[in-house]
Amino acid sequence: MFTYLIRRLLYAIPILLGVILLTFLLFRVVNTPAQQAINALGQKSSMAARDEWIKTRGLDQPLTAQFRVHVWRMATFNFEPSETSKRPMGEVFRQGVVPSLCVTFPGFVLGFIISLTLSLYQVFARHSAADRGITVLCIMMMSVPTVVYIIFGQAVLALGSNWFPVSGFQPGLGAIRFLLLPVAIMAIINLGYDARMFRAIFLEEIAQDYVRTAYAKGLPATKVLSRHVLKNGMIALITLVVGQLPKLIMGTLLIESFFGIPGIGNVLVQAIQTGDQPAVMACAYLGALLYILALTLTDILYAVADPRIRLS
Repeated sequence: MFTYLIRRLLYAIPILLGVILLTFLLFRVVNTPAQQAINALGQKSSMAARDEWIKTRGLDQPLTAQFRVHVWRMATFNFEPSETSKRPMGEVFRQGVVPSLCVTFPGFVLGFIISLTLSLYQVFARHSAADRGITVLCIMMMSVPTVVYIIFGQAVLALGSNWFPVSGFQPGLGAIRFLLLPVAIMAIINLGYDARMFRAIFLEEIAQDYVRTAYAKGLPATKVLSRHVLKNGMIALITLVVGQLPKLIMGTLLIESFFGIPGIGNVLVQAIQTGDQPAVMACAYLGALLYILALTLTDILYAVADPRIRLS
């Protein structure tokens, strides 16, 4: 296990270097330092102010020297300060991770439980009217963009019915009333896709010989589904579910932006809108790192779910 983890971390180094190089080329090579200074300070800024801005950020140095400094900053998580807020990106991430998790984690867990329950019920009542009805509902949910759920929730449930606040976030227990609607939308947006995928996985498992053997021994359908079908479908479930874990940290861009939640997703949206290069590069690096960690966790969970799998 330890050897595998070390090798997996070594494999991650060239991937992260590739992400760093790509973002560096997009932001530091495509645009000249003078153009970057104009974008940051505005067209009416003086030449002296632009020169000072370029010198302060080391953009007057050769590209190779800039890239070495940039790689070292990323490797040590000593990110450049945000151009917009002037705050260190490490501090921005630390303050944004809690609001993001307040939305994504309960929404993720709730959506997973509902989709898993629906898919198991569909397998239990397969080829029935209920199964077909849930399948049609899932396809309809898959066809609706995320922004439609957000607008409907804010316009109808928040403004129209006054059941929830339209937007806002505050630390502590007072945040619960602001988070109910975003969490519900977070749980709904992937519900149709997840339920359909889980149903396909369980239908494949239920056609196996070991399921017919379990039925022949007299086990009820509920025990067959919970003890055999669900257990043997864990490998596919892990692949689908763990790949979504980086979103728990990075947040959901549209939900955080529309509801005014100061999470990492909202930070990335604002950085893109304002052209905040240090913030965008730091978010891209963090997203790549989280994705690699999620893949490593997936392999570890494979071995936990199925003892026949060995990490080597």
